[in-house]
Amino acid sequence: MEDGGKPAERKLCCISYRKPLVILFFFCTFFTLYCLNLTENSSTWTYQLWSHYLQTTSQIKQQNTTLKQLFYNLSMTTTKMAPTVAQTILLPLPSPPKYISPGPYLVEYPYKYNYIINEPTGCDELKPFLVLVVPVAPQNKEDRQIIRNTWGAKKVILGKNVALFFLLGLGKMGEKEILEESKQHKDIIQSDFVDCYKNLTIKTMVMLEWLDIYCHQAFYAMKIDSDMFLNLPKLMEMLQNTPNNNYLTGLVERAAHVHRYQSSKWFVPFEVFGENIYPPYVLGLGYVLSLDLPKKLVEASREVKALYIEDVYLGMCMRHLGLSPRDPPISRAFNVFPLQYNRCQYSRIIATTLESHTDRWQLWADFTKPEPHC
Repeated sequence: MEDGGKPAERKLCCISYRKPLVILFFFCTFFTLYCLNLTENSSTWTYQLWSHYLQTTSQIKQQNTTLKQLFYNLSMTTTKMAPTVAQTILLPLPSPPKYISPGPYLVEYPYKYNYIINEPTGCDELKPFLVLVVPVAPQNKEDRQIIRNTWGAKKVILGKNVALFFLLGLGKMGEKEILEESKQHKDIIQSDFVDCYKNLTIKTMVMLEWLDIYCHQAFYAMKIDSDMFLNLPKLMEMLQNTPNNNYLTGLVERAAHVHRYQSSKWFVPFEVFGENIYPPYVLGLGYVLSLDLPKKLVEASREVKALYIEDVYLGMCMRHLGLSPRDPPISRAFNVFPLQYNRCQYSRIIATTLESHTDRWQLWADFTKPEPHC
C-alpha cells in the first residue's frame, strides 16, 4: 500500500507545484502584452503624462535660452536718453566698434572763419553791461523780429545797458536780404560756416571769438536760443550779486551718459570721446558767462578735440581750464521743458523753452501788462 501510494502522491505533488507555475506564466505573459500595448498605444494616461513632461521640459529650456539671449542683448545696449537727462541707467558698454568713422562727429575747429557781416563797433557804442547773443538760422527772419519786439526790445534795465546781436552762418536766405536787415537793425553777425546742426560747435566758438574781440569790455554775455522766453529784469537782478570772473551758469547737467548707439541724435563713437560720462556742462538752450571766459575758452579749444555737441564741448573746455559751471542762485531759473504760461510763475524764472505753437506776441503782451504779476 505504501509502495502503491507513492506514485499517486507524486502525481498530486507535481500538480500542486505546476499550478503556481502556470499562474506565473500567464501573469508574465499578460504583463508583457500590457507593456507592449502601453508603448504602442499613446492614448494611455501614463504615456500622456510622460509626453507632457517631455514637452514642458523642452519649453522651459527654450524659454531659458530666450531669456539668456534677451539679457545678453540688453547688457550690450545703453538707454536711449538724450545726454541732457541726468537720470540715466548705466549699463555695461560694448567694446569700441572698429568700423565707425569719427568724421561726422568731429567738427572743423579751430579754424579761421571770417565775418561776412559784422558789427565791430556795436559794443563800443552801446557800452553794455550784458550782451545777448542769439544763434539763429539765416532764414528765421520772423524769430529775429519777434525777439526785437518782445524780450529783446529793452536796451536799459535796472540802469544798465543791454546789447542784442543775432549770430548767423550760411543758409538758404539770400545775402542781399540779410544785408538789408543788417542795415536796418545793426544787430546781425554772419560768418562763413554752413549753418546746420552738426556745426553748432563752430557757431558757439565763433560767438566766443567775437565776444572776446569786440565785446570784452562788457561784464556778462548770454547765449540764448531763439525759441526761448527770457525774463531780462530777473536776469539783471541775478547778475547784481554774481561773480564776474570764471563764471558760467545755466541749467547744469552733471554725469550725463555718452550715447554709443548709432540711432541716437547724440551718438558719439569711442574714437571721438573715450570716456563714458561727460564732464559737467550747461545746456545750450541758454547760459550766462562772465566776459573773461571767452578768451580762455577759445585758447582751451586749441587743445581740446572739437565735438559736434556744442554744450558738451563747452563743458570739455571748462574742464580743461580746471573750471566747472555753477548752478544759478535762483531755483529753477532755467527750464529745458516748456512751462505752462502763468504770469506769476514766469516772473520768477529767467528763461524757459516754449511750446512750438505758442503765440509769443500774445504771451509778451500779457506778461508786460502794467499790473502786479502775482
